[in-house]
This record gives sequence, structure tokens and C-alpha cells, in this order.
Amino acid sequence: MIELNTHMITADKLTKQFGDFTAVDQISFDVSKGEIFGFLGANGAGKTTAMRMLCGLSLPTSGKASVNGFDVNTETEKIKRSIGYMSQKFSLYEDLTVRENMRFYGGIYGMTIPQIKLKTQYILEHLHLEKEKDTLVGSLPLGWKQKLSFSVAIFHDPSIVFLDEPTGGVDPITRREFWEMIYEAAHKGTTIFVTTHYMDEAEYCNRVCIMVDGRIEAMDTPANLKKQYESAHMEDVFLKLARKATRIAD
Repeated sequence: MIELNTHMITADKLTKQFGDFTAVDQISFDVSKGEIFGFLGANGAGKTTAMRMLCGLSLPTSGKASVNGFDVNTETEKIKRSIGYMSQKFSLYEDLTVRENMRFYGGIYGMTIPQIKLKTQYILEHLHLEKEKDTLVGSLPLGWKQKLSFSVAIFHDPSIVFLDEPTGGVDPITRREFWEMIYEAAHKGTTIFVTTHYMDEAEYCNRVCIMVDGRIEAMDTPANLKKQYESAHMEDVFLKLARKATRIAD
């Protein structure tokens, strides 16, 4: 449920330079509590660099930003402890079992043993993985790994979760099931910040921000963007904007 007056992520002229190269160029936006915010851009657009700053993994060259109330310039460790994160590689340890992965991440996030046991049981039941709890993650089907990875990313009930191209390589049915999990988390108040290469997934977001050459080229709801750019699908909007790009490496 979106609370429009509660900003969980804010950025004000956020900039990242590498020598003479400006990877992220004075971007400004905010993301509300419970919002599903799509962050899109072709390779070289700067979206990965921007996400790294917001996750506390890279310091800005200039500008300001806060994540869950913490400053990206001075409180990076607090940011890391307060967010969830899932990458395309799923962030799971394949040589650990399903249950061991949850126990490991619960410990990292500082949860107590009773809390870990309770949350583990809930996830096993919710994902119908009770019979696979002692199965090595490496032997699970790709779709199950994906859903388990998302569950692990929000294992500690973070206010914000960053998803970096989380659905790459999986079939359309599994992607749809994954997005049902995203909707469920957002409905409970979790803020979702997601990058994706699939333009049909952009349609699922409350708002979409499209990056081109380090700058925000467009930002609005999918419906408004399609209307503005006279396009029937978000893929057409994206292509119109991406053609303006002049660089090819992020």
C-alpha cells in the first residue's frame, strides 16, 4: 500500500564520476513507502552505478541521497543493515541447503534463533518447500532458486528491498509468480526498487524511471509514459528514449 507522503528513498542531484567520465549525472527522484519503483536503462545508462550508491556500496562524487532515512555519504553501514538486496545471481550459497541458507542470512541480519526458526518455517510453508528444506540449493530448479532468493532478501523484514535484474533467465510463468511475491511484499509496506530488462515488467511498476547516458530521461507511471510518448507498450517508450544514448558501457 503506497503512502505517498512517506519517502523511503530520496536523491538530490546525485552524481558519480570516474575521472573525466560521469556515470551518473545529477539525478533527482524519490520513492514512497510501499511503492514498486522501476529503474530502467540500457547497458551504459548508469543504473547499476546509481543502485550501488543507494545500497551504500559506492560513495557519490556529489549530490545527496538518503535510504530509509540514512545518508549515503555518511551512513553506508546503516543502509546496508536496513535494506534487502537480490541480484540476478540470486545471492544464495549453492553448497548449503535451503534451511541452512535461511539460517545463515538470519544470523547475518542479527536475528535471534527463535526468530530465524519461525521465519524459516513460514517461508518453507509459503513456498511449499518443506520437503526440500535439507536439499542443496545448487540442485533446485532455477525458478525455485529465484523465489527462495527473494524470500531470503526480505528474511529480516527490511523496509526497502533492491532487486537488480532479478528475473533474468527464467520462463514467463515463473516471472509472473515472482511478481506476485513482489506485489505481496509491497502490499505489506515494503518499498521495492527494481531494475529489469523486461519491458513487460515495467508495466507492473507504480512508477518507472528511465536512464539514458547517466541522466533521467523520463519518469512517471507506465500509463502516463505511454500516453506521453504515444506508445502502446513500455517497450516502445523505452526504445524511443534509448535511441538517444551515445555511450555503450556502464
